[in-house]
Amino acid sequence: MSLPRYAGRRLLLGLAQVAGVATVVFVLTEALPGDAAVVIAGDQPDPDRIAAIRAQLELDRPVWQRYLDWLADVLRGDLGVSLVSGRPVVDVLTGNAGPTVLLAVATLLLLVPMAVGVGMLAARRAGGRLDRGLSAVVVGLYAVPEFALAILLVALFGVHLGWFPPTAVGTGGNLLAQPAVLVLPLVVLLARPICSLSRLTRAGLIEAAGSAYMAHARRLGLPRPRLWLGHALPNALAPVVQQLARTTDWLLGGVIVVEAVFVIPGLGTALVDAVTTRDVPTIQGLCVLIAVVTVVVNLVADLVAFRLAPRTQVAR
Repeated sequence: MSLPRYAGRRLLLGLAQVAGVATVVFVLTEALPGDAAVVIAGDQPDPDRIAAIRAQLELDRPVWQRYLDWLADVLRGDLGVSLVSGRPVVDVLTGNAGPTVLLAVATLLLLVPMAVGVGMLAARRAGGRLDRGLSAVVVGLYAVPEFALAILLVALFGVHLGWFPPTAVGTGGNLLAQPAVLVLPLVVLLARPICSLSRLTRAGLIEAAGSAYMAHARRLGLPRPRLWLGHALPNALAPVVQQLARTTDWLLGGVIVVEAVFVIPGLGTALVDAVTTRDVPTIQGLCVLIAVVTVVVNLVADLVAFRLAPRTQVAR
C-alpha cells in the first residue's frame, strides 16, 4: 500500500473517530446530574427565572434537535457560548491554552532525547550492572501515580526544602516569567513517559543489534557510533514513534492532574471548573478539542511509522 493511500484511509478513520467522540461527549454531558439553568440562576432560584434561562439556552428543545444543531455548529468551528462566563467557548479555550501548550511542548522536547538516550545507554550495556540499575529505576518510577509523585515533590522540594515554587499562584498564567515554576510539573510529566519510551528504545536496539544487517555492517568495519546511530536506531524507532503518540494522548490527561496540583491556569483547570459549574458547552468543546488533537497526533505517528518501516503491518 502506498503512503498517500494509507494516509487517506487513516484520515477517513480519524474523521469517523472524531464524530463518534463528539456524539458520545454530547450524550454523556446530557446525562450529567443537575440542571445548568438552576446553576446559572443561583443559590435561591426562582421557577420563572429558571424557565426563562432554559428557554434562552434552548434547553427546553428535544435532545436530538439540540444535538444536530450543535454538531452543525462544531463543523463550522462554532463551539457555542460558555454558560458561566458568557464568552464564546473558542475564546475560553484559546485564553487557557497557553500554559497547557507550554507544558506539553516542553515535555516532548525534553522527553525524546532523554528517553532515547537512556534506552541507548541501557542497550549498549545490555545485561550489565548499568542496564539492570536503569531497569530497576525505570520500573519503580513507572509504578508511581502522577498525583502521588506531584504531591511528594511539592512537599519535599517546594515546602520542606524550598528549592522550587510549590504552585504557580501569582504568575498570572505567564509561566515563562518564573521558569522555576515549570521544574516540578515537568518532572511529573516526564517521569512515566521516559520509562516507557526508554524501555521500547532499549528493546528495539537490542533486537536491531542482533540482526543480519548489523552483522554485515560490522563486517564492513563501520565505526561503533555509526552502527548504533545510523543503522540500529532508525530501525528501532517505529514502535517508539507510535508510543510517543500515545504518550501525547496521555499528556492531555496528565496535564489536567498537574495543573490541578500546581494550580496552573490551563485547559485542565478550565475543564475541572467547567465540570464543577456544569458548563456543558465548555466541557463539550474541550472534549472535542482533545479528540481532534488525539486523532491528528496518532495519524502523524502512524504515517511516520509507515515510512520508517514500510514492510510492517501498522495499525489500520
